[in-house]
Amino acid sequence: MTTGDPTHGGDTFELYDLAVVVESIEGHCTCSMAVGDTFFLRGGKLSMPEGTDFCVYAIQAALPLLPAKQRRNHPADWMETDARVTCPDPACRLIMRVDRVATRALRHDDVSPIPWAPPPTV
Repeated sequence: MTTGDPTHGGDTFELYDLAVVVESIEGHCTCSMAVGDTFFLRGGKLSMPEGTDFCVYAIQAALPLLPAKQRRNHPADWMETDARVTCPDPACRLIMRVDRVATRALRHDDVSPIPWAPPPTV
């Protein structure tokens, strides 16, 4: 998934853009969430459609998994096959699905304050 060859000076890499979508609510959600509510992760930034909101408790359940879902992993890695996250409120039972919706090319120096140097050639 790397667009620049890191062994030959390339500093460009790709991440998936993600959509986190409320797939089902099997309990009583007190945060006024609805099936289809969505937030997005593009690069390192979260966004929501204009005029919408999303439960912070549901977001915090999904956040630790999102950096790994942005990256292509080994095909047998569970991050490649599992895509559901549950809100931590047991009475709510809100289920979110993490969808990979696009790829985005990024450069190291655009996302890190540490200057990138190509690895030494062998």
